[in-house]
Amino acid sequence: MGTDVKIIVVGGVAGGASAAARARRLSEKSEIIIFERGEYVSFANCGLPYHIGGIIKKRKKLLIQTPESFKKRFNVDVKIKSEVMTIDRKNKTVKVKNIDTGEQYNESYDFLVLSPGAEPFRPPLKGIDNARVFTLRNMPDMDRIKKAASQTVYNNAVVIGGGYIGLEMAECLREINMDVTVVELDKQVMTPVDPEMAVPLQDHLQEKGVSLKLSDSVEKFIDNGDSLIVETSKGDKIKCDFAVLSVGVKPDIAFVKQADIAIGSRGGIKVDENMLTNDPCIFAVGDTVEVDDFVGGFKTLIPLAGPANRQGRIAADNIFGRKTQYKKTQGTAICKIFDLTVGMTGLNEKSLKRKNFDYEKIYLHNENHADYYPGATPMSMKVLFDRNNGKLLGAQVIGREGVDKRTDVLAVAIRAGLTVSDLQDLELTYAPPYGSAKDPVNYAGFIAGNYLSGDVRICHFDDIKNKNGNQIVLDVRTVREFEAGHIPDSLFIPLNELRERLNEIPRDKECLVICYQGLRAYIACRILSQNGFKCKDLSGGYKTYCWFDKIGK
Repeated sequence: MGTDVKIIVVGGVAGGASAAARARRLSEKSEIIIFERGEYVSFANCGLPYHIGGIIKKRKKLLIQTPESFKKRFNVDVKIKSEVMTIDRKNKTVKVKNIDTGEQYNESYDFLVLSPGAEPFRPPLKGIDNARVFTLRNMPDMDRIKKAASQTVYNNAVVIGGGYIGLEMAECLREINMDVTVVELDKQVMTPVDPEMAVPLQDHLQEKGVSLKLSDSVEKFIDNGDSLIVETSKGDKIKCDFAVLSVGVKPDIAFVKQADIAIGSRGGIKVDENMLTNDPCIFAVGDTVEVDDFVGGFKTLIPLAGPANRQGRIAADNIFGRKTQYKKTQGTAICKIFDLTVGMTGLNEKSLKRKNFDYEKIYLHNENHADYYPGATPMSMKVLFDRNNGKLLGAQVIGREGVDKRTDVLAVAIRAGLTVSDLQDLELTYAPPYGSAKDPVNYAGFIAGNYLSGDVRICHFDDIKNKNGNQIVLDVRTVREFEAGHIPDSLFIPLNELRERLNEIPRDKECLVICYQGLRAYIACRILSQNGFKCKDLSGGYKTYCWFDKIGK
């Protein structure tokens, strides 16, 4: 294929800008044009909430490339405030509208890369067009919210939606001392993790002064003069200076549909592994495309910057004959929520249930580094794996420090097709300030490996709640721990006394053994099983049990 083609890229930011820059690196002779509907071709959209909250002080830090810098470095012609209205596939042209002047004209292409992004979902609610109801997609949105936050009368804001952007906004608005209420339709915040793993996040948000209204939704917005009333489905009327709508995004592809470019079952542009649409000259990347889930194989929409950047590079490669393939998406993500961090990769338990996977799960609670070194903080992990062969399916990690490291290790393990047993053998960095000789990732391998090898059977919250007449709960914690809180009707024998008190345990009952985090219960199960008792270890211990108990499950 020649290197003197004409490439039009629709949309900048992550996918489009990456495609244009990669295309230039592969060809100095090609003509490359980016049409961007907004004022900014390449900006750090993930950083927008942090400028509102004053954490990123300088606005210009968010501007990655300008039309001038793109031209100077990459010789790419960037046309901002230029909206692509239609695509003429037969004649290989696009109709472009200059937003400032209203002028429309046609531009030809040899190859077209679509990266229009996703737009915030705006449900058809009464009053949603009120000037005090904001969404956050771009720099002008950020500027409007920042201005509103600096002019508050009541110092109160409502965030609708408890996902990534919603929780980041809640944190950043609290950073500038606003009272914040989060309204979330689901029974939990951060729905990519499972409900029990959201409990510590919800507790932390409330500790930081964020009011949570879960299993609730906004019915309407009411103009109240110098304020806004947000009325919820449960009848609450929240008076605030403004509201930020963050209930998800949808592909911004109306003009793509008009060109009969194939759309997938999830409403995104249908592409193959080369990011090619059903037109041999049109590629699509970023938030608008449907991709294959790496673990489950099903089609999904993943509006994340990392995949978008890789897809832009792949589209450019294929334009110039390099048959690079996009190798599916596993949804690896991370989010800072005040002092906590939550990371995730692969499928959560909710998805595994919907897709009828035969899976098992384990929980563990370790310190982020050696506990004898000052500053160690708790870290909780949930690891999901195939019950039959141990293949890793997903993981969720929550803590104050070291979450990114463990999430990334588990993401690579899933990508490599490792089993949970393989985690035992990973050689990870260790020094007391950074980790432990047995890293939490190794520990996950030990725990799951013990289950797969038959050394211990495990049980979960539902097993405790629904125990039958042939089962008892055996608590092996200390006296102080037991007195601070315990499961009703449980038999209490501290681990260090267990061998001497085996005669107190009925041999015709199966013991569901519990400690605080799981390790002592495992040791107890090894003692019991070798003395002829039937037993199961409650994975994650009393700490995880309390999380489930909070959500009433």
